[in-house]
Amino acid sequence: MKDLCPTGRDDGSGAAAVSIDLPRDPAPPRPLRPRIVPFFLPHAGCPHRCAFCDQHAITQLSPTLAPPDPEPFVKQWLSSRPDNPEHVQLAFYGGNFLGLPPVRLQALLEAARRLIEGGWIGSLRFSTRPDTVDPERLAWLRGLPIACVELGVQSMDDGVLAACRRGHTASQTEAAAVALKIAGYPVGMQMMIGLPGEEARSALVSGARIARLAPSFVRIYPCLVLAQTPLAEWYHQGRYRPLSLEQAVTIAKRLWRLFAHRGIPVIRMGLQAAPEIGPQCGLVAGPYHPAFGHLVHSAICYDALALTLKKLPSAGRSIEITVHPNRLSCVRGLKNANIQKLTTRFEPAEIRVSVDPGLPAHRMRLCLDAVQHRPARKRHRKDSGPLPDARLRYPTCRTLPV
Repeated sequence: MKDLCPTGRDDGSGAAAVSIDLPRDPAPPRPLRPRIVPFFLPHAGCPHRCAFCDQHAITQLSPTLAPPDPEPFVKQWLSSRPDNPEHVQLAFYGGNFLGLPPVRLQALLEAARRLIEGGWIGSLRFSTRPDTVDPERLAWLRGLPIACVELGVQSMDDGVLAACRRGHTASQTEAAAVALKIAGYPVGMQMMIGLPGEEARSALVSGARIARLAPSFVRIYPCLVLAQTPLAEWYHQGRYRPLSLEQAVTIAKRLWRLFAHRGIPVIRMGLQAAPEIGPQCGLVAGPYHPAFGHLVHSAICYDALALTLKKLPSAGRSIEITVHPNRLSCVRGLKNANIQKLTTRFEPAEIRVSVDPGLPAHRMRLCLDAVQHRPARKRHRKDSGPLPDARLRYPTCRTLPV
């Protein structure tokens, strides 16, 4: 590392400073994100029962209890007309929107149109299966401001899709993405990791194939075992083993880096934390964590710091890591886990973490203090006065992309 961070000292004990660039997060900052009004349609329009799916457990709604008309629901949710309705989106989640019976689908579209004309919302978005995107259904959407269509891709491996009983193929996903883009609609994609029949390599290949379709964003969900699903039966029979939390984080961080390098935002990793998700509400097994996305971003920061410290003589030295305030919790890790692991692995004298609002959010600055020269095998006694002042100079070094 001497050629990278020259310190002007031949014995390698001088101070060193390195800037570490993480992949830039393509996700827009929160103030620019629209306000979403979620309208759940659990299992509605789904021609297949996927092996892993139980929308009732996730949404705590059944098809019979879902709100029948979005207009009063939206007005109650918003309580009053928004000043800027163009920043408000009505989102149809939890079902296969374009697979709904034509009468029901057109009624929902007309209700959305009235909400737009009344100044309550500015646009709508929905999730649907790839095999329900066809010219007839796309024609029904004409004239409506569609902010986004989310495709439930789950995997681009036909063997995995068949094992999960999805009922569609990867080629249908590709065709749907092309058709939606030709129609002028932004396309988001949802993928799952740890599905039956899937290995880590298959998940990464699926991620690469999704990236080639250039979606506007991606969501990554670890597969969970929910009660009263075929997957739960397979789990109890020993036919399916879910990912551990560590395995899920490892795959998700590799996917995040893949998408980030291609400028594709990953807007969610893991199910949203909610009291409805837990053993008492149907979760049998699987890598669920209420802060799964935070774990992934923390792992990305740890990998970058560990890779850099492997190239620096850090044992016995004081390390200072400076980051943007928004990156602080990810650098420290949940319950300071990253700092503890770095301390155990590299044995520095101490690790300090400070913030600098002027630092780009994707950049970390790592500084090593110069080693204090003391007589060998002697401890500094409390009554012998302070140690001599070490005036350190951090040389400017080139940035390391990781």
